[in-house]
Amino acid sequence: MTTNAPTHSSAVSDGAPRRLAGTLGPGAIVFMVVAAAAPLTVIAGTLPLGIAAGNGAAYPASYIVCTVVLLFFAVGFTAMAKHLPGAGAFYTYITQGLGRHAGLGSAFLALVSYTAVQGAVYGYIGAAVNDFVTAHGGPELPWYVWALAVTAVVAILGYRHIDLSGKVLGVLLVCEVGIVLVIDAAVIVRGGGGDEGFSTAAFHPAEFFSGAPGIALIFAIAGYIGFEATAVFRDEARDPGRTIPRATYLALLVIGGFYALSSWAMVSAWGDEGAVAIATENPEGMITETATRYVGAIAGDLVQIFLITSLFAALLSFHNVLSRYIFSLGNSAALPAGCGRSHVKHASPYIASVVQTASALVLIVASAVAGLDPVTEVFAWFAGVSSVGIVALMTLTSVAVLVYFGRTRVDRRVWNTVIAPLLGLVGLAGLLIMTVANLPLLVGGSSTLAAVIGILLVGTFAGGAAVAVLRPHAARRDTALPQHDTNDTIIDKEIAR
Repeated sequence: MTTNAPTHSSAVSDGAPRRLAGTLGPGAIVFMVVAAAAPLTVIAGTLPLGIAAGNGAAYPASYIVCTVVLLFFAVGFTAMAKHLPGAGAFYTYITQGLGRHAGLGSAFLALVSYTAVQGAVYGYIGAAVNDFVTAHGGPELPWYVWALAVTAVVAILGYRHIDLSGKVLGVLLVCEVGIVLVIDAAVIVRGGGGDEGFSTAAFHPAEFFSGAPGIALIFAIAGYIGFEATAVFRDEARDPGRTIPRATYLALLVIGGFYALSSWAMVSAWGDEGAVAIATENPEGMITETATRYVGAIAGDLVQIFLITSLFAALLSFHNVLSRYIFSLGNSAALPAGCGRSHVKHASPYIASVVQTASALVLIVASAVAGLDPVTEVFAWFAGVSSVGIVALMTLTSVAVLVYFGRTRVDRRVWNTVIAPLLGLVGLAGLLIMTVANLPLLVGGSSTLAAVIGILLVGTFAGGAAVAVLRPHAARRDTALPQHDTNDTIIDKEIAR
């Protein structure tokens, strides 16, 4: 098979290369996915908010709950992956299970949701770079100047072969995770900072359900956005039938374990009451003060540096995910066919990458022209859009998994196709309800803005369904693939065709 052969999901025959290629193993894909989760950003930004507005010192247990729910989801997700070649991720699953209209609706919802979270991170990184530069005697520039500079670097890396992005993300991820683990170790060695020693609040159900556990779970689930992107890299994975399931489970366990351990260590560093106090009074400085207190001043400086690299890693990872969504939609005729072309040399979705860069530029420029604050408005509002959209997509995917296996019977394992997916659906539906109910809180307390976001997301889904009506040929090639062949056999048949 050559990289210039038409992809198995191609809906056109213009002779352009339409296959992605790569040799990513589970480790490289996990680096991509965990980088998208931006672990240091979560510990520095989301953790204090979850403690202050959620259930206080018991907040670390929220990560355990979310990890369990998503592991149930992953069982059906990976079982269905064996029967669905291609890099469409959520929309491919929903199309197979619930039909083209729901599938294309979810595809456009995914594009908006991932674009929104990328826009949120651009706002945050612009502010973070500016704060770091000015704190060290550099010039003070508008946040969007730094954001545009980062966009250029992301665009270059996203245009090239996926293996390069994997290597870059691997290095950055080791740095950001490493500094947090050093802080965790220092707290553990010193036995915590409160009078009671290590915190035990997370181990008591009564503590977990005190305060606002629903809000705590919303902040916690936001830290997992992007974990399902393991399936997006299917065409660039080595032995995808084994690599994708392994990468999915490994990513979830790494993300959930890291968050649970680090959040518990952060609470233990200050004691139950002290952690709530500092999370409420100085949320943005909690991680830096903890690092300085337990490791030293240099650790505080490193946290600031690695926070920026963490945000950059998340941007690069989301760029790669979005590019592959656009590539897949171009090859299914839902978007212009040019979006489905791959680069002859880099075997990358280069046109889709350029489209994704353009959409990021539009968000940055529009936010700058509107005079939005990069953190309290750009980051908060766009993150709110993404949180609702992604949880809704996971809930729809859970339904699609149940319907697909119930209809096709291609896999008769009850745990993998019924019990685990059903448990995942119940958990995700609960999270979705809580997210929607608390959306005003996520966007600064504005019910009007929350309503606008809701209309935007519903309208985007409806727009995708309308594309299915207006373009009857869109996405049909993916759904017509035989389901009983192995993935390699399916691809070979499509190439021969």
